[in-house]
Amino acid sequence: MAMRRRVKTIEESIAETDVQGFELKHDLRAIDLISFGVGVIIGTGIFVLTGQQAAVNAGPAVVLSFLAAGVTCAFAALCYAEMASTVPVAGSAYTYAYATLGEVVAWIIGWDLLLELMLGAAVVARGWSAYLQTLLDLPGWMAGGAAQPDFAAVAIVLVLTGMLLLGIKDAGRLTGVLVAVKLAVIVVVVVVGVRYIDVANYSPFVPPAEAIPAETADPLRQPIVQAFLGIDPTRYGVYGVLAAASVVFFSYIGFDIVATTAEETRNPQRDMPRGILGSLAICTLLYMAVAATITGMVPYQQLNNADPLAQAFVTLGVTWAAKLVALGAVVGITTVILVLMLGQSRVLFAMSRDRLLPEGLARVSRRGVPWLITLLISAGVVVLAAAVPLSELSELVSIGTLFAFTIVCVAVPVLRRTRPELPRPFRTPWVPLVPILGVVTCVWLMLNLPVATWLRFLAWMAVGLVIYAGYGRRHSRLAPGTPASEGPGTTTTAAP
Repeated sequence: MAMRRRVKTIEESIAETDVQGFELKHDLRAIDLISFGVGVIIGTGIFVLTGQQAAVNAGPAVVLSFLAAGVTCAFAALCYAEMASTVPVAGSAYTYAYATLGEVVAWIIGWDLLLELMLGAAVVARGWSAYLQTLLDLPGWMAGGAAQPDFAAVAIVLVLTGMLLLGIKDAGRLTGVLVAVKLAVIVVVVVVGVRYIDVANYSPFVPPAEAIPAETADPLRQPIVQAFLGIDPTRYGVYGVLAAASVVFFSYIGFDIVATTAEETRNPQRDMPRGILGSLAICTLLYMAVAATITGMVPYQQLNNADPLAQAFVTLGVTWAAKLVALGAVVGITTVILVLMLGQSRVLFAMSRDRLLPEGLARVSRRGVPWLITLLISAGVVVLAAAVPLSELSELVSIGTLFAFTIVCVAVPVLRRTRPELPRPFRTPWVPLVPILGVVTCVWLMLNLPVATWLRFLAWMAVGLVIYAGYGRRHSRLAPGTPASEGPGTTTTAAP
């Protein structure tokens, strides 16, 4: 008998959102979504990766790296906006894949999102710790890049776990306040920093490519496209700008997190596109402004440290501004950790409700919080944030994000073809051109990530497929002969 592809209908997904015991509260408005989007996008990227990638890959042209990553995100964001308004259910790319490409692809993307969001929260927690050390002059064993384990990173994850357990409404209020502080600090940084720009630091804008000495070159750190094309390992130049774009893409994680909260939004058909597209446009402009400012203030070679934005002001003797940056980073990066953990909990909630993971994990508290999933995610982030290097994490997060974006770009034309009658409050323009451009740009950025990142990513995917074969496929709500659940009820659907 030929294996049938399991596809879950949109109607089944929406029906599950109202089943007692598995209901999330509908408390979010448009302003909350924009706050979540800006809150999670503007974080480690603007305070950390702007300087680091200028130093190791792109030079002052890191501004172009952020632009390239932002354009790539725009293609994916248009696709996310259509899917989120059409399928207002928790799970984001996982849910969209289940409705279009089938259960196996949905599992793969859910497993990928686990990598993306959990690692992302850990990366940001490490960056938060580095700025807290600068702000309070903490000892190196307690916080900062050299701390092993990083006690400060662990502490902030635990505090925010408690906030998430209080409910989505309280989390939204806290995010709104912290986002306002973060944006105020960024504006001050740009205004003050412009006064210290030395235009000589912009020359050359795109540093000439430099061959990495053979004795120091690590073949596993070479972009995979260079390895396959037989190009000698280099940094800077055009390939350096593209390599930096692949890494700083991590900075744009956020609008896809907004999509995970669709089920908790009062009017998702109207507000989801506003939250996704608006937050992306605002943040792209802010990233480019800060990147141009920091690379003009000091030579880019001096920016390869754990808190480059603050250190740039220290180098120039503007210590009060460095403290302000550290304060803004500590306050602002807090929102990133919070929203990444929130998004991860909603993806795993959807997977558990579909029984690809144990269904009991999807039970919610009286506050409408999947509490057990939230605690499990917290434990995972704590372990990663305690000891794993920032650079290794950020590259894995980037490849996971790019893969998720690719799947969503594919899902839009597939759903247009298979379900043309569905109401679409927001329609991606120029289909299939925009989705195709989204796929091409995402894949190209993936190919500019190091070989080692690809090997780790493929290993993670292989582990996920083993778990799916051993548990998810047999226990899935769409598996033949699966007994009815006390939880959400659906009709099994299979597509040939």
